[in-house]
Amino acid sequence: MTLAAEPAAGIAKRTFRVVLIKPSHYDDDGYVIQWWKAWIPSNSLASLYALARDLGEKRALGDDVEMVIEAYDEMNTVLPIARIADRLLAEGNVGLVCLTGVQSNQFPRAMDLARQFRERGVQVAVGGFHVSGCLSMLPEPPADLKEAMALGVSIFAGEAEHRLDEVFADALKGELKPVYNYLSDLPALQQAITPFLPAELVQKYDGVISSFDAGRGCPFQCSFCTIINVQGRKSRWRDADDIERLVRQNREQGIWRFFITDDNFARNKNWEAIFDRLIELKERDGLEVRFLIQVDTLCHKSPGFVEKAARAGCTHVFIGLENINPDNLVAMKKNQNRITEYRRMFQMWKEAGVITYAGYILGLPGDTPETIKRDIEIVQREIPVDLLEFTILTPLPGSEDHQRLTREGIWMDPDMNKYDLEHVTTEHPKMSREVWQQTYREVWRWYYTDEHVARMMRRNVRYGIKPVRIWHGVLQIYCAMRYEGVHPQQCGYFRYKLRSQRRPSLPRESILAFYPKRAWEILATYGGMGLYLWRIHRIRKRIQKDPASRSYTDLAITHVEDAEGEDLEMFELNDASRAAVEKAKRQAAGRKGNAPAEAEVPVEAAE
Repeated sequence: MTLAAEPAAGIAKRTFRVVLIKPSHYDDDGYVIQWWKAWIPSNSLASLYALARDLGEKRALGDDVEMVIEAYDEMNTVLPIARIADRLLAEGNVGLVCLTGVQSNQFPRAMDLARQFRERGVQVAVGGFHVSGCLSMLPEPPADLKEAMALGVSIFAGEAEHRLDEVFADALKGELKPVYNYLSDLPALQQAITPFLPAELVQKYDGVISSFDAGRGCPFQCSFCTIINVQGRKSRWRDADDIERLVRQNREQGIWRFFITDDNFARNKNWEAIFDRLIELKERDGLEVRFLIQVDTLCHKSPGFVEKAARAGCTHVFIGLENINPDNLVAMKKNQNRITEYRRMFQMWKEAGVITYAGYILGLPGDTPETIKRDIEIVQREIPVDLLEFTILTPLPGSEDHQRLTREGIWMDPDMNKYDLEHVTTEHPKMSREVWQQTYREVWRWYYTDEHVARMMRRNVRYGIKPVRIWHGVLQIYCAMRYEGVHPQQCGYFRYKLRSQRRPSLPRESILAFYPKRAWEILATYGGMGLYLWRIHRIRKRIQKDPASRSYTDLAITHVEDAEGEDLEMFELNDASRAAVEKAKRQAAGRKGNAPAEAEVPVEAAE
């Protein structure tokens, strides 16, 4: 996608070309992961595109400068690197390649792209959570950031609102600084430029879905999290007017589905005003909007949150469940997660007609293959969550875990390409790396049995939700790992795998070796996936036709108000589980008797 802002009439012009690239990363065979249609849009790309477009419209670089913007998401686009470089270096042009929103697992690919552009003499800057996380939590830049700067690549830490003009002005003069660090000065978001992607880019995502952040920051202290150390623990939010303007702008180009990327929308202090405005747009003006949000396990404790989310257009919610073992929750400072709240919280979302996703982390200190399998079976029986996404506990740069392991000199895998939450990158006290990795591969199969998929469908029919939504969720979540071999957050429809796009450290395969192997991979992947989905489709049709499905019940969906009085296996896992239940009982007794109860976990601890 290219956008140009023309200079005023009669003024001699120069051209400043900005190329925004969201890099992908390499699979286990060293090939770039790309798709015909990717599933998850990049909010970083949307934010930078909107900010750059605004600077162009305002003539921020001068009335004689024509700003031209190109944007690419490598997850759904094969980058024309030579053509991009030729346009940037054409006579009369000055240009900058911005490698945008680069996560740690994408940094090796980003640097391989940067080398190709730098070899051609193109200016390059890189930003995102890897750069920001490293600079926020480590005493000095790690080797890969030093290598980037030695290559002449500028690194950008922090958020780009109100700062991008400085970078562009320096690039226009050919005087980029080695480091732009704005981590200590986080911008307010009221009346700020809102994220935007043009329809041509959005159509390359599944279901024509765009993204935006309604706020940034989270008050909790999870040790594995990078968000809190990059975006801060204080809630910064957009006004309802900003969100309405964003929605209307996207509706004009036929886009009405969104991924709201706030790490924890339930702690956005403006959540209610935003929901109320979306409800008003929907019920008064007839502007249908649908979206997915991410929340914590205490979201239902905010009066009206779940109900208003559904009325506003929330169709899917991602919940940071992470684990059901209190010892493990304490180990990762996930103190806000209370096992006695899980069932009622998920039930409330189901009663509102919302499909629930949850993240589940493997590799906490108390985990073994046996305990993980046991806990997953308990989740299946006792918690009415729909879809689980599994990740390996990973010491991401920017997290407290990574900072601690670095300080203590504990081994971590030096290859950042593996920091994608599906590869083991450090040691575990009870599992070898091989056992830990194998357990991760097996856990998907343990959860997504045909029996449990059928159970999820019956539960949803009982709540009045069409089981085809579970079928589609299983396609995107389970099939991603089982058939494509990548986490759902990296997946899409129909994998591109190009012989020429292999990691430079690995040899290029011969034509005779690559293409027959690739043909077999396509046949095995999509043939196997098709047969599996047909089998699940038949299960869905049987359940949908069965009148008994509408009266189905089981333990997980049996209505509960105060779970602490129930006899659940989840409450008897260990001493920590029993202690958590006893604490909940004391708190409940204090509320009922108006006596002082033990303090609740503060949801605004950082404010």
